[in-house]
Amino acid sequence: MSVIIKCVITDDEPLARKGLQGYIEKIDFLQLTGVCEDAIQLNSLLKQQSADLLFLDIEMPYVTGIDFLKNTPQPPKVIFTTAYEQYAIKGYELDVLDYLLKPISFERFLKAANKAYDFFASTSAKEASYLFIKTDNKLEKVNLDELLFVEAMENYVALYTADKKLITHSTLKALQEKLPAARFIQPHKSYLVNIQCIQSIEGNILHIGGKYQIPISKYQKDEVMERIVNNKLLRR
Repeated sequence: MSVIIKCVITDDEPLARKGLQGYIEKIDFLQLTGVCEDAIQLNSLLKQQSADLLFLDIEMPYVTGIDFLKNTPQPPKVIFTTAYEQYAIKGYELDVLDYLLKPISFERFLKAANKAYDFFASTSAKEASYLFIKTDNKLEKVNLDELLFVEAMENYVALYTADKKLITHSTLKALQEKLPAARFIQPHKSYLVNIQCIQSIEGNILHIGGKYQIPISKYQKDEVMERIVNNKLLRR
């Protein structure tokens, strides 16, 4: 099973950030999507993009890693990276994946990364093949294989299948958290797309379902193209 883990480094020490970045670059299933100097920057970043895994320092100015984790609803999974071993028990109470003590060797980092891989691979294998959404005062089942794409509409989202359009009260981000990350990609701030339903790509446009055209943001194009090519799921 192929798993790509989108991760973010947060540490107030430049050398620590650089060291972790170098380690991540050596591991093909880790994809670095952000580097932050403190929890305040991390908080802002997570409002703009999703992440699967945080490499999170604990002792930082303004907000500690532990306080950030305790006060963030539905945070990504976390691997603590710290020079202080006394926080280990608190870390595991917060259900972190691992706890790395500085200085961190690559061997120990790789062990933590493999633990994260096993967790996400297991989670992906157990993902449901459908979801229920509330629309027109009823709950309606949507099979994920049939879901072409999702479109943001202010405080609502529209889910498109080949034969119907369903509207429900939700944000795009909230719905994204319910969808398997390996199958759905965000080519634009207003859309989530089922990779398996992409039929062709023309310039900055994804052609889906024979009649829909979804724009690719210029800021997302490199990531979108890499995801599509690596998944090798384009329909012929």
